[in-house]
Amino acid sequence: MADVMPTTAPGKLILLERIPPPVWVIGLVLLVMPAFASNFVLYQIFGWSFILGMIALSLMVLAGYGGMVSLIQMTVGALAGYVVAILGTSGVTDISLGWPWWLHIPIAILIATLFGTLVGTLAVRTEGIYTIMITLAIAAAFFYFTRQNYGIFNGYTGFNNVIPPRLFGIDWRQSVPFYYLTLGCAALSYGAVVWMARTPFGLALQGVRDNPRRMSALGFSVTAHRIAAYAFASVIAAVGGILLVWQNAQVVPGTAGIPQVIDILVIAVVGGLRRPIGPFIGAIIYTVLSVFSSDILHAFGMSGERFKLVIGLGFLAVVFFSPDGVLGLWEKYKARRDENRDPLLGGGR
Repeated sequence: MADVMPTTAPGKLILLERIPPPVWVIGLVLLVMPAFASNFVLYQIFGWSFILGMIALSLMVLAGYGGMVSLIQMTVGALAGYVVAILGTSGVTDISLGWPWWLHIPIAILIATLFGTLVGTLAVRTEGIYTIMITLAIAAAFFYFTRQNYGIFNGYTGFNNVIPPRLFGIDWRQSVPFYYLTLGCAALSYGAVVWMARTPFGLALQGVRDNPRRMSALGFSVTAHRIAAYAFASVIAAVGGILLVWQNAQVVPGTAGIPQVIDILVIAVVGGLRRPIGPFIGAIIYTVLSVFSSDILHAFGMSGERFKLVIGLGFLAVVFFSPDGVLGLWEKYKARRDENRDPLLGGGR
């Protein structure tokens, strides 16, 4: 027992030392954010950013690590929200079954994960633009099906008054509790993705992305790894979808509408598809533009209804200057700064 303890503690210290100082600073700021931020900022800006970042993170797992661009992630999240509304409680008492939270939430995540895995089973047999088209077609079919089905999904109206359960005497829809709830889920999702990328499965998945033929020749099942990636990503998207429904207190067909499906792709691309932090950066940029773009347009004498124009221009600017998103711009800046340093003196030229 004495031989084990000295080797375990230093290992944990090494893992902590690998975390860059800026990450510690950002984490500390996020933890104390409620002390100086308004309820609007906590709930509408950061809460929404964490949720969209989680759903975009599930897309990053597929595109960044698996080389598969899927447009089904928002649909997976919306399905989880629908199941929570159907099996749990909502304002539509004729349909909602009122099951306890410890039962309907895991079932919602399970059903959404199975749906995402099934879609992945179909999509992995295609590549490139065909993967995008088949996932987009399924997302569109789900959207129109929910609008036309009244027996289960309640058609156009959907479900209102879908709120998180009151646990430990806390109203989780209040600004501060909801902020910490979304922050915790986002942090766990981020940590799970970082951990997955370093496991044998994650490394094999990246190998499949780079050279599927060689990985197949080495004895790896390319199809199985890709399907498993869809299952893993679907869990994250399902949790994000449930949080999104709780934030809005409703789930409607528009939750998984085509614009929302495309928005997740925009968020992931703007932030960067190569690192797990990228989707959260893209989500913050998207949220800030969505909330304040109307004011920007009004300042220039334009209609605030064209707020998507500002988001689109921002997306085009980022993609034009850096295909790797905002993180790519930052890496270019660091590379250029390093080139301008004198290798002997360590300063600028």
